[in-house]
Amino acid sequence: MATRSGHLGAPLLVTDGDSFAHRAYHALPKTIRRKGNKGAGAIVGFANFLLRLYESESPRAVLVGWDTLEAPTYRQKLFPEYQSGRHFDKELLEQLDVLPEFVAACGFANAKARGHEADDFLAAAVAREERRREGRAIVASGDRDAFQLASDKTTIVHPVRAGEMARIGPAEVRERYGVDPKQVPDFIALRGDPSDKLPGARGVGPKGAAELLARYASLEDAIAAGRFASQAESLLLYKRIATMDARAPLPSVAKQRPTWDKAAALARVWDLNNLADRLQKLAE
Repeated sequence: MATRSGHLGAPLLVTDGDSFAHRAYHALPKTIRRKGNKGAGAIVGFANFLLRLYESESPRAVLVGWDTLEAPTYRQKLFPEYQSGRHFDKELLEQLDVLPEFVAACGFANAKARGHEADDFLAAAVAREERRREGRAIVASGDRDAFQLASDKTTIVHPVRAGEMARIGPAEVRERYGVDPKQVPDFIALRGDPSDKLPGARGVGPKGAAELLARYASLEDAIAAGRFASQAESLLLYKRIATMDARAPLPSVAKQRPTWDKAAALARVWDLNNLADRLQKLAE
């Protein structure tokens, strides 16, 4: 079972903002409104999730990564079918636009850049944190692609049902997929990922992908051994798409002190008074 590493310092909490905003938007009633009769379910749900996570993990700092929906990512340029056909409600998009303002009001950092996805900022932040002698990261994401980041210094917290989060370390990745965390992009490339429109290798499912990676250390090794000759180029592209880009640009994340009073004031401007009251209690 993945556990907190007691010998390391307070963790950096890295969160996929879009992942949890989407979950909140679809889970909470659309009757939750803010000033101007604008939608607020995604804001309230995301805020509640972030506060619960902050209270449970006691991080030294928080970084929230965001997608840039108005510009294509390098993945879409490489593979136009990637995530094609997705539709986002106007009210969700409007809330995604203002959620970084809430994160900043809390005293936390945002990461967003054209051409990159939230996933990439998670990978970059983990890589930077793990270079610290006592670095430790908690990665909150609803996307199983994040399992590739699990290590002895990084734990993934992943929603499994309402109000419950699983803690995923290397052992849990091996138990679920039959591969090591570093092999997760190879596994996705071989198995495919319908949600991202990655078809995978013909005739290879999860069990077959795990068996191949037990025999060959990587997709490249399997191709070098003569496997998938007719699909090699496509499969290597799928692996690149499934691999989080740790070179994504990051803001500076020093040790933070939450500014709950500023976040409470912003929530009141938005007429989200229950959220404001909760934030004000944290400030006292």
